[in-house]
Amino acid sequence: MLVTLTIIRYKKRYIPFAVLAMALHHIPFWFNATTSFYKLLGCGKNGTFDKHPDWQQWGILAAHTAGNVNTHLTIKELYGNFIAGWLQLFNCEVCTFYLEPMEGHGKWDGKECFGNLSRQNPFEGPVAVLTRATIRFSQLSSFWKNVGSVANQMNGADGFVTSIGIGEMPLIKQATFSIWQSKEQMKSFAYNMKEHAEVIRKTRKENWYSEDMFVRFKPLKINGTINGKNPLNEIL
Repeated sequence: MLVTLTIIRYKKRYIPFAVLAMALHHIPFWFNATTSFYKLLGCGKNGTFDKHPDWQQWGILAAHTAGNVNTHLTIKELYGNFIAGWLQLFNCEVCTFYLEPMEGHGKWDGKECFGNLSRQNPFEGPVAVLTRATIRFSQLSSFWKNVGSVANQMNGADGFVTSIGIGEMPLIKQATFSIWQSKEQMKSFAYNMKEHAEVIRKTRKENWYSEDMFVRFKPLKINGTINGKNPLNEIL
């Protein structure tokens, strides 16, 4: 299966059209027979994991069912003529990550949206990680009080390449997409960093989430830039 995450940046004067796209862009996906799952996403401030939205930056996450993993598919082939034309019309900066799901667990809207994945995969190279959750209203304060320090420490972790804060709904439905030079370095941060381990413990003990998902991908290719930079230039 091919999964794509496309990050889109609009110029400030086009922000109203960026917001409008969150409604209009559902329509072509309803008729896209080659897409088994999709989400239109907002991004945190400056693209980070933040409860304040970045009104210029948005995302499209999709799982594609057609044929083998094909990293040569264009925006038009991935998402259809309407979305491709829209992004061109508003002169958006577009960056697409081409990904292959490797391992994971959990559901998104009750679906195993990236297939029936194993818990472990022998692949040890560069890895992309998607963690997402629907936060219970009663636990919003606890969640946001604890995650800030972990996000800050991740940026300086050994092997960390980049991360993007994405989500369906500010405050409540949140996700982080991060890329690491190796799975070993990612796991070292996840399990050996005291603050991160403590947050994981609290999520389980205090039942923060009504639904959550964790998936690791093999990053295959990146096409485009974010703020003028190719975030995977050093590893792909």
